[in-house]
Amino acid sequence: MRIVEINKDSINDILKNLLKRSTGNYGDYEKIVADIIENVKENGDAALFEYSKKFDKFDLTAENIKVTKEEIEEAYSLVDDEYIEVMKHARDNIKAYHEKQVRNTWIDTKPDGSILGQRISPIESAGTYVPGGKAAYPSSVLMNIIPAKVAGVKKIVMVTPPNAEGKINPGTLVSADIAGADEIYKVGGAQAVAALAFGTESVPKVDKITGPGNIFVALAKKAVYGNVGIDSIAGPSEIVVLADETANPRYVAADLLSQAEHDELASAILVTTSKELAEKVSEQVELFTRELSREAIIRKSLDNFGYILLAQDIEMAIDTVNAIASEHLEILTKNPFDTMTKIKNAGAMFLGEYSSEPLGDYFAGPNHILPTNGTSRFFSPLSVDDFIKKSSIIAFSREGLEKVHKEVELFAKNEGLTAHANSIAVRFE
Repeated sequence: MRIVEINKDSINDILKNLLKRSTGNYGDYEKIVADIIENVKENGDAALFEYSKKFDKFDLTAENIKVTKEEIEEAYSLVDDEYIEVMKHARDNIKAYHEKQVRNTWIDTKPDGSILGQRISPIESAGTYVPGGKAAYPSSVLMNIIPAKVAGVKKIVMVTPPNAEGKINPGTLVSADIAGADEIYKVGGAQAVAALAFGTESVPKVDKITGPGNIFVALAKKAVYGNVGIDSIAGPSEIVVLADETANPRYVAADLLSQAEHDELASAILVTTSKELAEKVSEQVELFTRELSREAIIRKSLDNFGYILLAQDIEMAIDTVNAIASEHLEILTKNPFDTMTKIKNAGAMFLGEYSSEPLGDYFAGPNHILPTNGTSRFFSPLSVDDFIKKSSIIAFSREGLEKVHKEVELFAKNEGLTAHANSIAVRFE
C-alpha cells in the first residue's frame, strides 16, 4: 500500500479521490434509471416482467413473482443447520440491540391545562432491497428487517432478483424468514425500487425503502425519494483504522483487507503516527493479499482507494479521521476509549484489537447499514428511528391560550398573515 505523509494538500487530494465513488458522478446512468422508473410507474407488472427477461434472463409472471411457503421450506433444506443457528443467534443480538432504541410517546401537562407532547408511531409498510448479483448477503437482510420489526412496522416487503432459473439464494430466503419478512418478490434492479415506490398489480407500494444495491438501485432510490422515504444513498464500503505504535500490524492489515475485498471501489485507509507500523502493515497487506480468494478485487481497491497516511502526531491523525468521516472506524491506540471521545464523524466505531470490523458486519448487534462516502458527518446508522414517525400534540385550554393570544396575533400580523391572527383573536371577542 502507498504511504503518504499527511498535510493539508494531501488530505484534500485524497478526499477528492474518495468522492469519485459518489453516485453524483454517474450522471450517464440517470436517464436509464428515469426511463425504467417511468415504465414501471405507467405499465406496472408488464414492465417488471420485461426487465426480468432482459436483465435476469427469467420469465417472470404474476404466478411466480412472489416467493411461496414451499420455496422457503426448500431453502431451509439447502442451508446447513449450523449456519441457520448462527443466523438465529445473530438475529437475537441485533434484536436486543435495536430494542434499546425504541422511543415512547410523551405528554407534558401544564397547570393551566395546556398539553404538549409527541406521539411516536411506526410507518405502515417498509420495503427491503436485497442484492442478488456477485454475492448474497443474508446479514444485510437481518439488518434491514429487524429494526423495522422492532419499530412495529405492520408489513415488510422484500425484493431481490432471481437467477435464470427463478431461484433466490437459499441463505437470503432463510435469513428473510428468520428476520420476519411478510412478503418476498423475485424482482431486482431499479425496476424493483420503482415497484416498491409506486406499486404494481403484484408488488405493493410501501412507505419507505431501505437496503443496499448497485449504482442503478442507488440512483433509483434517489429518484423516487419524496414519493417514498429511503434510508440513504449507499456507496461502496470503506474502513479507516486509526492506530499508534501499540497496534499489531498483522491485525491492522487483516482488517483493512476485510473491506477491500468487497468491491473494486471499496476504500481501506490506515491513519497512524508510527512510520514503523506503516511499513510493517504495508508488508503484511501484500503477504495476506497473495493468499486471499478475492485477490484481483483487493488489488484494484487498494490501487485506487487504499492509503497508509502518516501523521505527525495523534491530533493530526484524529483531524484526518474526522475529515474522512468513514463508514467504519477501528481505533487501535493505547487508550481507544479516550481516543473515541475526540472522534466526531464515523458510522460505527470499533475499539481495541479484539473488535474487528466483521464482528459488526454479522453478529455484535449494532446495524451494519452505515453512512458512506463522508456522509457520517450528517447521517446515522440504520435504526428503529428510520421506521417510526413523530406527530406533535398540542392541546391548549382557554386559560392557556388567553395568556399568549396577543403575542401570537402580533407574530402573525408582523408576517402579514391577518387570517392567522384572526383565527386566534376571534376566540376572545
